[in-house]
Amino acid sequence: MLTVITGGSASGKSAYAEDLVLSWGPAQRLYVATMYPFDKESEKRIARHQEMRKGKGFQTVECYTGLEWIQVPPGANILLECMSNLAANEMFQESGAGEKTVEAVMRGVCHLERQASHLCVVTNEIFSDCQPYHEETKRYQQYLGEINCRMAQMAQQVVEVVYGIPLYRKNTVETGTERSGNLL
Repeated sequence: MLTVITGGSASGKSAYAEDLVLSWGPAQRLYVATMYPFDKESEKRIARHQEMRKGKGFQTVECYTGLEWIQVPPGANILLECMSNLAANEMFQESGAGEKTVEAVMRGVCHLERQASHLCVVTNEIFSDCQPYHEETKRYQQYLGEINCRMAQMAQQVVEVVYGIPLYRKNTVETGTERSGNLL
């Protein structure tokens, strides 16, 4: 089962995602961390997320690029955080996929979904600020938008977290048919 969780910066999506994975039961929990520690700010964010996960039974695997090559225990519950970091890494790191970012990331998501009992992917809503950006940033937004749309099509659940409140935009888990909207 694939669940995609989106929301703005500091919306509560990470805490919600962790709680959701915990609700899936006692299977092995794997946290796939994608933030590359490139400066003091990123190191602080990584430390904050590590503190949030402390004592929750997550095994952490760091993956900055090449998601399709991760081997995980069959049937594990996986939390992949965060798609926006992974997409940036694939685009801009030397070992990344560059112009083939969307395809590489989607191969990785499909690879994890096949191995997992449940897969939860956290991504960011970065498309609503109406700022003018450089071409490189516009390409990043295009790639992340395409990845998010493809994941949402595949997913059984799509949840937007706003001010810590989960809003279900898609949920086929309970009924087997797609429901969308605010399904609290």
